[in-house]
Amino acid sequence: MAEKTFQRIGSDLALTRYVGTTSATPLESADSWGSLDLRVVAGGDTRRNGDMIGLGAVEGRENLGQALILRLLTLQGSLAPLGHPDYGSRLVDLIGRENSQANRNLARLYTIAGVAQERRVRQLLNLAVDPVPGQPDTIRISFSVLPLGDDDPLSLTLDVTL
Repeated sequence: MAEKTFQRIGSDLALTRYVGTTSATPLESADSWGSLDLRVVAGGDTRRNGDMIGLGAVEGRENLGQALILRLLTLQGSLAPLGHPDYGSRLVDLIGRENSQANRNLARLYTIAGVAQERRVRQLLNLAVDPVPGQPDTIRISFSVLPLGDDDPLSLTLDVTL
Protein backbone atom coordinates (compact mmCIF):
# COMPACT_ATOMS: atom_id res chain seq x y z
CA MET A 1 0.00 0.00 0.00
CA ALA A 2 1.43 3.36 -1.04
CA GLU A 3 2.17 5.98 1.55
CA LYS A 4 -0.53 8.67 1.65
CA THR A 5 0.53 12.05 0.30
CA PHE A 6 -0.27 14.06 3.41
CA GLN A 7 1.88 11.68 5.48
CA ARG A 8 4.92 12.48 3.31
CA ILE A 9 4.49 16.22 3.92
CA GLY A 10 5.84 15.86 7.46
CA SER A 11 4.84 16.96 10.91
CA ASP A 12 4.52 20.23 12.78
CA LEU A 13 4.12 21.64 16.28
CA ALA A 14 0.65 21.10 17.67
CA LEU A 15 -0.96 24.55 17.64
CA THR A 16 -4.62 23.60 18.04
CA ARG A 17 -6.55 20.99 19.98
CA TYR A 18 -7.75 19.50 16.70
CA VAL A 19 -7.41 15.71 16.56
CA GLY A 20 -7.65 14.03 13.16
CA THR A 21 -10.69 11.87 12.62
CA THR A 22 -12.06 9.77 9.85
CA SER A 23 -15.55 10.29 8.53
CA ALA A 24 -16.90 7.55 10.82
CA THR A 25 -16.50 9.68 13.94
CA PRO A 26 -18.11 12.98 14.97
CA LEU A 27 -16.71 16.28 13.80
CA GLU A 28 -13.82 17.60 15.84
CA SER A 29 -13.66 21.27 16.62
CA ALA A 30 -11.28 24.09 17.28
CA ASP A 31 -12.55 27.55 18.06
CA SER A 32 -10.96 30.73 16.85
CA TRP A 33 -9.92 32.04 20.26
CA GLY A 34 -9.72 29.26 22.82
CA SER A 35 -7.58 26.65 21.13
CA LEU A 36 -4.71 28.41 19.37
CA ASP A 37 -1.96 27.43 21.73
CA LEU A 38 0.93 25.01 21.78
CA ARG A 39 -0.04 21.60 23.10
CA VAL A 40 1.94 20.57 26.17
CA VAL A 41 2.53 16.81 26.33
CA ALA A 42 4.21 14.34 28.67
CA GLY A 43 7.94 13.91 28.10
CA GLY A 44 10.37 16.56 26.95
CA ASP A 45 12.87 18.54 28.96
CA THR A 46 10.79 20.97 31.02
CA ARG A 47 9.27 20.27 34.44
CA ARG A 48 5.78 21.32 35.54
CA ASN A 49 4.38 20.04 38.82
CA GLY A 50 7.24 17.54 38.92
CA ASP A 51 6.39 16.01 35.51
CA MET A 52 8.52 16.22 32.40
CA ILE A 53 6.64 18.08 29.67
CA GLY A 54 7.36 19.19 26.12
CA LEU A 55 5.68 20.51 22.99
CA GLY A 56 3.45 18.17 21.02
CA ALA A 57 3.72 17.43 17.32
CA VAL A 58 1.06 16.60 14.75
CA GLU A 59 1.33 14.50 11.62
CA GLY A 60 -0.86 12.88 8.99
CA ARG A 61 -4.55 13.76 9.15
CA GLU A 62 -4.08 15.78 12.33
CA ASN A 63 -1.41 17.87 10.58
CA LEU A 64 -3.70 18.53 7.61
CA GLY A 65 -6.63 19.45 9.89
CA GLN A 66 -4.48 21.87 11.85
CA ALA A 67 -3.08 23.37 8.64
CA LEU A 68 -6.60 24.06 7.37
CA ILE A 69 -7.68 25.67 10.65
CA LEU A 70 -4.58 27.87 10.81
CA ARG A 71 -4.95 28.89 7.16
CA LEU A 72 -8.58 29.91 7.72
CA LEU A 73 -7.73 31.90 10.87
CA THR A 74 -4.76 33.73 9.32
CA LEU A 75 -5.50 37.02 7.54
CA GLN A 76 -4.72 36.59 3.86
CA GLY A 77 -1.62 38.58 3.00
CA SER A 78 -0.31 38.85 6.56
CA LEU A 79 2.55 36.46 5.77
CA ALA A 80 3.64 38.40 2.67
CA PRO A 81 6.82 39.67 4.41
CA LEU A 82 7.77 35.99 4.88
CA GLY A 83 7.26 35.20 1.20
CA HIS A 84 3.70 33.87 1.38
CA PRO A 85 1.48 36.71 0.08
CA ASP A 86 -1.52 34.49 -0.75
CA TYR A 87 -1.53 32.36 2.43
CA GLY A 88 -4.59 32.67 4.64
CA SER A 89 -8.21 33.64 4.24
CA ARG A 90 -10.42 36.68 4.64
CA LEU A 91 -12.51 35.19 7.48
CA VAL A 92 -10.96 37.60 9.97
CA ASP A 93 -12.37 40.48 7.88
CA LEU A 94 -15.77 39.45 9.29
CA ILE A 95 -14.80 40.14 12.90
CA GLY A 96 -16.95 42.97 14.24
CA ARG A 97 -19.68 42.44 11.67
CA GLU A 98 -23.27 41.37 12.22
CA ASN A 99 -24.07 37.65 12.20
CA SER A 100 -26.32 37.99 9.14
CA GLN A 101 -27.03 35.68 6.23
CA ALA A 102 -24.99 37.96 3.95
CA ASN A 103 -21.95 37.72 6.24
CA ARG A 104 -22.39 33.95 6.64
CA ASN A 105 -22.39 33.75 2.83
CA LEU A 106 -19.12 35.73 2.81
CA ALA A 107 -17.71 33.29 5.40
CA ARG A 108 -18.70 30.44 3.08
CA LEU A 109 -16.94 32.11 0.14
CA TYR A 110 -13.81 32.86 2.19
CA THR A 111 -13.71 29.25 3.44
CA ILE A 112 -13.99 27.85 -0.08
CA ALA A 113 -11.14 30.11 -1.23
CA GLY A 114 -8.97 29.23 1.77
CA VAL A 115 -9.45 25.47 1.46
CA ALA A 116 -8.75 25.69 -2.29
CA GLN A 117 -5.24 26.98 -1.49
CA GLU A 118 -4.28 23.81 0.41
CA ARG A 119 -2.40 21.53 -1.98
CA ARG A 120 -3.04 18.46 0.19
CA VAL A 121 -6.81 18.75 -0.36
CA ARG A 122 -8.20 17.00 -3.41
CA GLN A 123 -11.81 18.14 -3.00
CA LEU A 124 -14.10 20.10 -0.69
CA LEU A 125 -17.04 17.76 -0.13
CA ASN A 126 -19.49 19.87 1.83
CA LEU A 127 -19.64 23.14 3.67
CA ALA A 128 -22.14 24.63 6.11
CA VAL A 129 -21.95 28.03 7.78
CA ASP A 130 -24.55 28.45 10.49
CA PRO A 131 -25.24 30.65 13.52
CA VAL A 132 -24.42 29.01 16.85
CA PRO A 133 -27.52 28.64 19.08
CA GLY A 134 -27.21 30.80 22.18
CA GLN A 135 -24.16 32.65 20.80
CA PRO A 136 -25.45 35.44 18.56
CA ASP A 137 -21.94 36.69 17.71
CA THR A 138 -20.58 33.29 16.60
CA ILE A 139 -20.77 31.32 13.38
CA ARG A 140 -20.00 27.62 12.99
CA ILE A 141 -18.19 26.56 9.83
CA SER A 142 -18.41 22.80 9.21
CA PHE A 143 -16.82 21.15 6.22
CA SER A 144 -15.33 17.91 4.92
CA VAL A 145 -12.46 17.47 2.51
CA LEU A 146 -10.93 14.58 0.63
CA PRO A 147 -7.20 14.64 1.33
CA LEU A 148 -4.89 13.99 -1.59
CA GLY A 149 -4.12 10.27 -1.76
CA ASP A 150 -6.84 9.31 0.72
CA ASP A 151 -10.45 8.25 0.18
CA ASP A 152 -11.55 8.88 3.78
CA PRO A 153 -13.07 12.35 4.22
CA LEU A 154 -11.63 14.60 6.90
CA SER A 155 -14.32 16.60 8.75
CA LEU A 156 -13.69 19.86 10.59
CA THR A 157 -15.77 22.35 12.52
CA LEU A 158 -14.57 25.83 13.33
CA ASP A 159 -16.41 28.36 15.51
CA VAL A 160 -15.59 31.97 14.65
CA THR A 161 -16.63 34.80 16.94
CA LEU A 162 -17.58 37.85 14.89
